[in-house]
Amino acid sequence: MTDELLTENTHGTITEELIGQKNQEHILVCLSSSPSNAKIIEAAAKLAVAFHAVFTAVYVQASDRESMSAEDKARLAGNIRLAERKGASITTVIGDNIPYQIAEFARASGVTRIVIGRSTQKKKPFRGGSNLTEQLIVNAPDIEIYIIPDSSADLRSRTQSFGPIRNILPSGRELLVTALLLAGMTCLGLLFSNLGFSEANIITLYILGVLISATLTTSLSVSFIGSLAGVLLFNYFFIEPKYSFHTYETEYAVTFAVMLVASLITGTLANRLQDNARQSSRAAFRTKVLLDTNQMLQKAKDENEVIRITANQVILLLNTDVVFYAVEGNTLGKGYVFPVNDGEKSPAFFGTKEYDTAQWVLDNKRRAGAGTDRFPEANAMYLAVLISDKVYGVVGIDLRERQPESFEYSVLMSILGECALAMENLRNASEKEQAALKAQNEQLRANLLRSISHDLRTPLTSISGNASNLLSHYEQLDEDTRQQIFTDIYDDSEWLINLVENLLSVTRIEDGRMTMNLASELVEDVVDEALKHVSRTSTAHRIFVERNNDLLFAKMDAKLIVQVLVNLINNAVKYTEAGSVIQISYERKDGFVAVHVADNGPGIPKEEQGHVFDMFFTGQNAGRDSRKSLGLGLALCKSIVEAHGGSISLSDNEPSGCIFTFILPEGEVAIHE
Repeated sequence: MTDELLTENTHGTITEELIGQKNQEHILVCLSSSPSNAKIIEAAAKLAVAFHAVFTAVYVQASDRESMSAEDKARLAGNIRLAERKGASITTVIGDNIPYQIAEFARASGVTRIVIGRSTQKKKPFRGGSNLTEQLIVNAPDIEIYIIPDSSADLRSRTQSFGPIRNILPSGRELLVTALLLAGMTCLGLLFSNLGFSEANIITLYILGVLISATLTTSLSVSFIGSLAGVLLFNYFFIEPKYSFHTYETEYAVTFAVMLVASLITGTLANRLQDNARQSSRAAFRTKVLLDTNQMLQKAKDENEVIRITANQVILLLNTDVVFYAVEGNTLGKGYVFPVNDGEKSPAFFGTKEYDTAQWVLDNKRRAGAGTDRFPEANAMYLAVLISDKVYGVVGIDLRERQPESFEYSVLMSILGECALAMENLRNASEKEQAALKAQNEQLRANLLRSISHDLRTPLTSISGNASNLLSHYEQLDEDTRQQIFTDIYDDSEWLINLVENLLSVTRIEDGRMTMNLASELVEDVVDEALKHVSRTSTAHRIFVERNNDLLFAKMDAKLIVQVLVNLINNAVKYTEAGSVIQISYERKDGFVAVHVADNGPGIPKEEQGHVFDMFFTGQNAGRDSRKSLGLGLALCKSIVEAHGGSISLSDNEPSGCIFTFILPEGEVAIHE
């Protein structure tokens, strides 16, 4: 264990072996309000650089934190800022047992070396025990401790004494409370005396009064005043001669002394417990703020919600107005002001100076503004919301009323860290989703190209072969054969044209370039137009239209709905035997118009019905012409119908076959006089 941190001249150069441990080193420096603490921080920073180590600065906040003078608080804040400038991450822990708190934090954080200051003050007589350094060595025997001589700091005294007396002059309210309690105890004592109770019981009444007074007040001087007044009142009212401060028995002097000491001890202990309870309550509140922040940020759905949650939690912690600048790329975006009181925006964040300070924080990834060395004239302190050296925002806190305490600042940095982590997770999720979508699109394109290259080969080969036969043997072919070849070429061409139309429509939909010219169209006319464009092979089927006596109008782009009907009818023609019946009907239904295309073919298996509208899904059955479809027709129908604000579905046709139904919003008839 090293007792002194030696300079390079006396310690020599760092060996290659130590440098090789740089990935495992973690340097911890202890912060205090001592004037020489700056020297300790400087030494620890040099050590961290030499070992290429993680650098952490920890401040143990004891229950007597409020007893620190304004000068000590300012010096502590300066030391914290110095540690930040040297690259340390600041952490505050709470507890009166400083060596234990430091050792526990070091073990939990993987610290390998601790740098602290050592006081040269001598131990006070009769105090006994060990100093801070010795206790720290006992609590952390496996961690190297580097000690810098610190003549002006005596950290141990904070854990071994009751601390300086706060509020030497008690308030009027505290004196009134103490007086009323002692008066009440005196009245009870007189009652006990008349009832024959012993003087020992009456003494406990005054000790109880001092104890209650200590729990209701905050000044230790009140405990002393109450203890002394209780002794005098007991002497005056209950010791012979009564109603005087004289006594006939010398043994009462010992009783008075014991009573005074007991009252002082109980009062002091009560004050001490009250301090601890107050500090624990504040720590619990701040811990709850941090826990709630973590839980709420995990549920946030977008960055705006993350910003709102973070700002509200900072307001809850510090009770001050907050501004949040979102970072867009590497530039400072718009600032969102979150006031403590709704509707009352603080003027602290307005002005060129405030914006320039926030911009400096973004550029340098360090805090600036009020209470710092950079732009101290600003109204607010600005901090970067960053993680892994990437800034996601800049937060400004109005500090015109007060500076945050060290523990508040530590919790604040934790909140901002949670905010940065939440934003990083959201952006990572967004990038992952975009990457998945891109991969899906690439897969769709690959499937499309693969299907086209495979399925276009058959009709193109047929067209090419038939055309070659006509060119080479036209005169040798009879009229019927030539007519059949022309028919085959025409059918294959129609199939290719229909395929290209579907491909173009799918492309327009995916690129968001599909424009619709919506108008109220007569459904009957649209059905008749679609029948003109169905496949020539439909002549082998019986296609019926069930006319509706009412004139039904639907709001649609007629050209696109014709394509939907053509795809549905051709689909029925392709997958049913010659002579099958295909029936088209339409009806009004709850403000919509429902169009049905039914067939009595073999139908679609139940396990495939949920996928028929998926792109590139072709099922197991080939068409009557043995061609496998690309699986675009029904997917295109679904996209077109949904773009109209409608829906499309598939159901079984009893006893066999399928019914495709799509609905469109009902249109209004325009009457022109």
